Amino acid sequence: MLIENELVRLQKLYDYERKLMEKGYTLVAGVDEAGRGPLAGPVVASAVILEVDTQIIGLRDSKKISEKKREGVYEDIKSKAIAFAYDVVDVQYIDDHNILNATLMAMKNAVCKLPVKPEYILVDALRIPDIDIPQESIVHGDSVCACIAAASVIAKVERDKIMRSYDLLYPQYGFCKHKGYGTKEHINSIKKHGFCPIHRKSFSIRGLNI
Repeated sequence: MLIENELVRLQKLYDYERKLMEKGYTLVAGVDEAGRGPLAGPVVASAVILEVDTQIIGLRDSKKISEKKREGVYEDIKSKAIAFAYDVVDVQYIDDHNILNATLMAMKNAVCKLPVKPEYILVDALRIPDIDIPQESIVHGDSVCACIAAASVIAKVERDKIMRSYDLLYPQYGFCKHKGYGTKEHINSIKKHGFCPIHRKSFSIRGLNI
């Protein structure tokens, strides 16, 4: 019964892609990001093209999956996707151009890196500028659209890998645990040790009285 319920849930998750397929679009890419909110580290965006009704058990918004299960879904996406790609935009660009512009650049780059050009793009809550592909912005897209959910998982797992590597360089900040988000522990470590090179000084300073 549980697996039957999961398959029904997954089928509904492809509603957007199915409607586009009825209009003649067969290569639909979902686009999402990870890391807009943290005080440290890059922003990562991903683009994923899935065949409609591809069964990826557990596929959902990456924030609603445990880290252990997310790794398994990530591997399943990579093995079953028609195409996927991701892009990383570093802290310097975020500080120089703001997080929104950095996110949009990462999204555009991720789409351009796809080995197969999509015919249509579904984007979580944003619109990608200066791209010659039809697109639609879907609020909470990572919760209601399969290819966007897949992109959210790829982006999240790739960013977490980066933050774990930074934890080895700057162990005093606990990046492995909070991934750069503004937890109480992280804020206290900034107050104690100051900023390190991967902190986003453009908005890490605000409200911290440092």
